[in-house]
Amino acid sequence: MTSTNKHSVSHRKEIFWLFLKLGTIAFGGPAAHVAMMEDEIVRRRKWVSREEFLDLLGATNLIPGPNSTELAIHLGHRRGGWPGLLIAGAAFILPAALIVTACAWAYVKFGAKPEVLHLLYGIKPVIIGVVAQALWGLSKSAVKTRVLAAVGIIAAGLNYLGINELAVLFGAGLCMLLLRWVKGRSQVADGGSAMAGGGVLLSWLSQGTAVSTASFGVPASLGGLFLFFLKVGSVLFGSGYVLLAFLRADLVERLGWLTESQLLDAIAIGQVTPGPVFTTATFIGYLIAGNLGALVATIGIFLPAFIFVALSGPLIPRLRKSQLAGAFLDGVNVASLALMAVVTLQLTTSALVDITTLILAASSAVLLIRYKVNSAWLVLGGGLIGLLVGMN
Repeated sequence: MTSTNKHSVSHRKEIFWLFLKLGTIAFGGPAAHVAMMEDEIVRRRKWVSREEFLDLLGATNLIPGPNSTELAIHLGHRRGGWPGLLIAGAAFILPAALIVTACAWAYVKFGAKPEVLHLLYGIKPVIIGVVAQALWGLSKSAVKTRVLAAVGIIAAGLNYLGINELAVLFGAGLCMLLLRWVKGRSQVADGGSAMAGGGVLLSWLSQGTAVSTASFGVPASLGGLFLFFLKVGSVLFGSGYVLLAFLRADLVERLGWLTESQLLDAIAIGQVTPGPVFTTATFIGYLIAGNLGALVATIGIFLPAFIFVALSGPLIPRLRKSQLAGAFLDGVNVASLALMAVVTLQLTTSALVDITTLILAASSAVLLIRYKVNSAWLVLGGGLIGLLVGMN
């Protein structure tokens, strides 16, 4: 075996174990997953620079599918080539899929969700600290000018008011592209006009980002299950709450494969277990067709992510070399952080419920930012504290 091959094998093992760990302990949804990847890959291992990480994060927000999983796939590709792409994605998904399948088995057997409230009581405030640390670190690279800061503030405000995430991202990117184009032609940039144009673009784009939900109109089957979740993974933009609306329209109202209660339970399990929120599909697949259904649904919803990353990944370095495309990516990057900030604000209301959770969140942020403590230990510690508090 040559030294190059040994090096590649070493990288692939490193990729596998890192993303397997992240998939096992990454509670808190996509924003928290991104924060943990930034901590492990940018700050600790230095596989990519902050600028590269932001470019990859921005790229994941412009394609359908689960953003944090697509970011894991991108990072695996950067570290280990095409094998790394497959290894990172599979390793990140596998623990969550297995945990959710076990939860689905318990749900079917005992008729209730597993008790996780005490565990989450301690984990949620730690996640707030993790995300705050990531926002602090990434903002240094993303907010490079006053104009980008203004774009980020506008993006956060529009998203908070309910403008679609995709519209916010494209609008911010187009706003910066327009500003760079004007500057290139006249050397005089009217920032106020550019911001106003960006607002118009965001409002216009928000009218055209609804997801189409055509019905298959067939009884539940493995083939129908696979095709349904393949469709979802191919067209769905946005958060887990968008996923809830999408699944309700098709699985409950059109197809009648699930009851309203079962769907809400599936979403809850996807939210409270580690790893990608899209493993909600694993739970639903198990309810409909057992172990095979869980496997088929999981493959269906995640397969498009691998394809989209494989197609878009090679384009990112080329885009960054173009001034106009680079300006577009700058806008998307700062808007991505704005969306993370809005999600964090929304999570704060349910995570910080008393003095104990406030102390957990604040101390986690300090330990991460000031003392560079590994976020995995903080998540585990928060869960343990939650269990101890629940016993009293």
